[in-house]
Amino acid sequence: MTPIAITPEPPYIAVIFTNIYIATPNDGYAQTADAMVELAAQQDGYLGIESVRDGDGTGITVSYWRDEESIVKWKAVAEHQAAQKAGMKKWYKTYTTRIATVSRAYSMLAKS
Repeated sequence: MTPIAITPEPPYIAVIFTNIYIATPNDGYAQTADAMVELAAQQDGYLGIESVRDGDGTGITVSYWRDEESIVKWKAVAEHQAAQKAGMKKWYKTYTTRIATVSRAYSMLAKS
């Protein structure tokens, strides 16, 4: 996964998923998360993803989408629904999902 997603000119949509992880290592979470990133990348309207987790288990993942319709379709994918249910049941103490429209974006390119 690229550390910073390369996105088109705005507008586009950001799905911001903040969570606190409570599961133990080697519980299938990492494999499921990787599979969801790969599956999301195959969806029409997917633009990219950025994800971080601190040492205390708090994580933030931001996925970028062309439009709200793309997000609705992604939420309806059966494998994604199964991963969401597993997250609620065994991986997350708490989570919040926020949907935002990106109206402006700018970057500083890496210095060589």
